[in-house]
Parts: sequence; structure tokens; C-alpha cells
Amino acid sequence: MIARSLRAPIALVTTLAAVGALAGCSSTPSGGDSNAESGTYTWWDPYPQHEEGSDWANRVQACGDAAGVTIQRTAYDTTALTNQALLAAQENNSPDVILLDNPAVSTLAETGMVSTVDELGLDVSSIDANLLAAGELDGQTYGIPVGANTLALYYNADLLAAAGVDPASITDWASLDAALAKVSSTGKRGITFSALNTEEGSFQFLPWFWGAGAELSQLDSPEAIEALTLWKGWVDGGYAPNSVITNSQNTVWEEFLTGEFAFAENGTWQVNSAAEAPFQTGVITLPAKNGGAAAAPNGGEFIIAPVQQDTARYDITRQIIECMTTPEGFVETANTFAYYIPPTAEGQEALLEEHPDLETWVSAVQAAKGRTSDNLGTTYPLISEQLWTAVQSALSGAATPEAALEAAQTAAAAETGK
Repeated sequence: MIARSLRAPIALVTTLAAVGALAGCSSTPSGGDSNAESGTYTWWDPYPQHEEGSDWANRVQACGDAAGVTIQRTAYDTTALTNQALLAAQENNSPDVILLDNPAVSTLAETGMVSTVDELGLDVSSIDANLLAAGELDGQTYGIPVGANTLALYYNADLLAAAGVDPASITDWASLDAALAKVSSTGKRGITFSALNTEEGSFQFLPWFWGAGAELSQLDSPEAIEALTLWKGWVDGGYAPNSVITNSQNTVWEEFLTGEFAFAENGTWQVNSAAEAPFQTGVITLPAKNGGAAAAPNGGEFIIAPVQQDTARYDITRQIIECMTTPEGFVETANTFAYYIPPTAEGQEALLEEHPDLETWVSAVQAAKGRTSDNLGTTYPLISEQLWTAVQSALSGAATPEAALEAAQTAAAAETGK
């Protein structure tokens, strides 16, 4: 049914480390990786924080039970998982199922080690196209998103009220700038974000980059320059602190919780923390330049099936994947992890029935975009590094936004051959 050899050397992909591990935890593996027993199916995921006996581990096993098999689960941190998957494929010892950070899907797919959804007989017609795109490469789809997280703009409702700002009035860049000016006039800080020289910096810059109409294939476009000029203007004008160039997303959140900042760009994973903040908080979608929700990068994992020498295993593998991706399954994943939004309209509606306060996050996910979309695939990490380098250069004052992005485009073209 599915028989192929690896198309590319496994070694080429170890450069992808940290492409999407924006909220992962490190740990040693929690299980084995043998699939020698026909009644045992192997499962790898990036959730070492969810030990055996946890709700998540029990849910995974329940899908094995439904298919009449035992699941042997192993948990790695995000970067180690990608590397282990590549090594296992090289040794013809891949697990049956992997939950993988979405930017790494195209990396594994490019080697020929991942089955397509068509080959497995999986129906993905109900999956939101913008989320499914993160697992597409050269016209084929590899895997299914089990949920998505993304970025939005948290706000301190107390500071906005004191500054006379209605958060509902913030619908584009001009209205956000006006709000930052009002907050600044009260002696408080306007906004904090991460412009770190890692993937986190690109992750946080992309909503503004895409929100201006820029594309990753052309880093020095007029739209890209507008986006970087916006950020630089906030830093130069004192609306954002100089520390943004060293801020991780965790640091951004710590700054926001001091109560000194009106806005913080951060993700769904801070929903619970925001509810416990010592001040009233709210959240709005990140605005595009001319209005509407900007496309923010979507995070989250895809469930994929590596190619197996024993093709008789695929029927059970398909059953396990289908069990994890029912409408009810998507909602259960969202509830288990507290910050995942289901990737289907039906799942989103069901989640909102339980948690209507997540409406803004559902809207943000509906507008989200995969970092490897537009068939960027394994060129994305190369482009991203040049993008965060340009952001650092401009915000530190080492170069103008125009010069920084021109240098980024030249370097990206040299590295990707495009």
C-alpha cells in the first residue's frame, strides 16, 4: 500500500532545531520505541510533562483500546522528537504515530518518511484550510492538526480605562497607535513583545509582517518595511521598551503582569495566567494594518503516520488517528491542554459552548497562517533566521528597517536559492 525509500539524507534536517518549540518542556523519554509486538503500536509525542496516568496519556491509550491494541507511548521534548523521528526512519524503526510540531512536518515529509492522508484513507475535508496548510508540501497533505494555538493582544483593562481607551476601538494600526499614545500620556508603558534573535522573534513579528501584506518570499518589500518601521517607531517613541530585543515570550508575560504595560503580544497558553492576573485583563485579535484580524502564525501539533515496512499496520494506525480527530476528540484535546483551539468549525462551535470566553482566540485561529505555508517547507527556517536578524538590527539601531530587510532578503536568497 505505502512503500517508498527515503528521498533525502536524514542529516540535512537537524538544522530545524527550535523552529517551533515555543512552549515546550525538556525531559527524558518516558517510554520505549519498539513495535515488535503486533498488538502494540508505538506513539511519540512532545508532551513529557504529561506522565503516564495523566488525562492525556489515558486518552491516547483509550484510542488504542478502541482499535483493539496497546499503545506504547514515548514523550520527548519538541526538538529531540524531530531528531529522533529522523534517526528512527533512517534505521527503518519508525513509530506508528507521531504528534509533531507543525513546522517540522514538511521537514520529515521531504525525506519521504511520512505517509500522506490520501495513502492512509483519512478524510481531512472538515479541517480548516489555513491550519491544514502547515502540513502541505508539493500538493500533498501529511497529517492532521490536533488543535492550534496562536497569538493575540492581551490588554490591561484598568490602564486602558484610565487612559480613556476603549479596546473595541482598536481595529487597525492607526487606532492602536492612538491608544499607545494615550496610555503613554498617563505615564504607563504602551506595549511589550518579543523581538528575540530566535524563532520566537520571528513568531511574534509575523502578525505585523503579514498584517501589512508582506510575504516571506520577499523580505524587503515595501509592506515588510512598513511592519518593521512600526515596531521601530514604538521602541524609538518609548511605547515599547528597549528590552524587546532580549525578551522571550515568557519575559514579555512577566513584564505584562507587573501592571506597567497596557498591551502584551502573547499566546493562548497564557489564558489561565491572564485570568489570575492582579488586574482586569482582556484580549483582542492582532490588528492588520488596514483593519481586521492579522494572520498570526499558528502553533500546535500534527498527528502523522511514518512509513512502515509492514504495511499491514496502517489500518490500525488509521483507526487510532481517526479516534484522536473526531469532533469530540478535538474538543477533548482543547480541554486537556487548556490552550488548543479545535481545527474544525464543528469543534470550535462545541468548544465555545463550553468556553464562550475563548471567542477571540477562535477568531485568531481562524485567521492564522502556517509558517511553512505557501510551499515554503524546509526553506522556512532559513528565511526566519534572516527575518529575526533584520528585526534585531533595526530595533537596536544598527541599520534602518530598509537596510536591515534588504540584507535579509539578499542572505535568504543566497541560502535558499530563490
